[in-house]
Amino acid sequence: MDFSLAQFLQDQSSQMSPDSHVRKRQEAIWELFTSECVYFLDQLMVLNEVFLVTLSNLQLRNCLTDVNVWSLFANVNELCLVSSSFLRNLLNVIKDTLEITESGGPTLLELLSKAFKESICNSLQKYCLNYSSALLYLDSLKLREDFGSYLKWCERKEQCRRLQLRDLLVAPLQRLTRYSLLLRNVAKRCQEEEERRGMQVIAEQVDTSICDLEGKVKWLHNFQKVKLLRDALVWTPVWERDKRAFIPETLKHLLKTVTADNLISHRSLLHEGKLVLTENTKLIDAYLFLFDEFLLITKIKKNKKNPLRVQQQNLELDQLLKEGSTFTVLDQPISLDRLQLKNIDQLNASTSGLPHSFIIMHHNRYQQCIGAFILQAASESAKREWISKIEGAVTEQLKLDSEHPRVQSSSSWLESSQI
Repeated sequence: MDFSLAQFLQDQSSQMSPDSHVRKRQEAIWELFTSECVYFLDQLMVLNEVFLVTLSNLQLRNCLTDVNVWSLFANVNELCLVSSSFLRNLLNVIKDTLEITESGGPTLLELLSKAFKESICNSLQKYCLNYSSALLYLDSLKLREDFGSYLKWCERKEQCRRLQLRDLLVAPLQRLTRYSLLLRNVAKRCQEEEERRGMQVIAEQVDTSICDLEGKVKWLHNFQKVKLLRDALVWTPVWERDKRAFIPETLKHLLKTVTADNLISHRSLLHEGKLVLTENTKLIDAYLFLFDEFLLITKIKKNKKNPLRVQQQNLELDQLLKEGSTFTVLDQPISLDRLQLKNIDQLNASTSGLPHSFIIMHHNRYQQCIGAFILQAASESAKREWISKIEGAVTEQLKLDSEHPRVQSSSSWLESSQI
């Protein structure tokens, strides 16, 4: 920057207007500026100059060449440029306001409107969408001795102020959420109605950007989870599901199994979790996947080469997938418009020795029951949650079907094979 920032910060307080209303507005703008300085100098520049540049230099010397820079730091370079430009322009507006320089540039409202609309929110959204993946990638890299040495060397630098890389990576997310508060603080102290409304509009744009980001993050998380699940689902052929079905070996190639690619791609996974399935006289571990149009009941098959270290009732899907488990689909998907729930009350549950249980019934189009599954949850609250989630999904699906009936030729058509 072509000015002495330290000198300007030192002299700033003496330039404040004696008028209390004007002074409060100046203080709110000053808070926006100084907090951006801290974000830019103590967080973004440390990420860029200490961690990113060091890694790039190491890779030029054929060290850590397999580390994906984007997966770890995303668009940190872009964030630095955007923040630096914003600071320059905001400082010029402040200097004009305090009559340190001659005016002629954009007003504060024009500057903020353009900055948040064109660059700040867009670049931060891009970074935040990669954040969760970056943390997972960082955790995997920490297991390596060479990357651990690089990380320790960087984190010991004075600029880091004892902060670890994980602490710095979250800074842009925190900054995005704080912008709205800072802008509303400026808006409250604006005397002119037009400027106040304009500031509120910008703050609302930031809020909209955050909501939009949350939706994108949720969609991305669902997409990534479904993508992993697609490879872990095992679809058994009809001659294995139904022992009455006899298919000669020479004809089995004519009966293709249902593929997960066709069924779960682009679906929303609403709820999932481990339950206990009553099968004949046995209790087996089952895992249920509630999608927006159907329910999958699967058996968990643990990877013998990589057995689960954690044995508990509610194993997370990520943990199971990480351990290499697969999920064998029982029978067939249960379309939500063909699903009926039956709660097992405490008296019947005690008599049958099945606490916290409920029944899922699968009907065909003629309302005949073609499948029944007794499932046991870990607790009464867990059972209530499952019942609530399934009932909610069924209600939503029936509502959608009434408004937009599915036709058999559509890609969303899902029909029981046992009509």
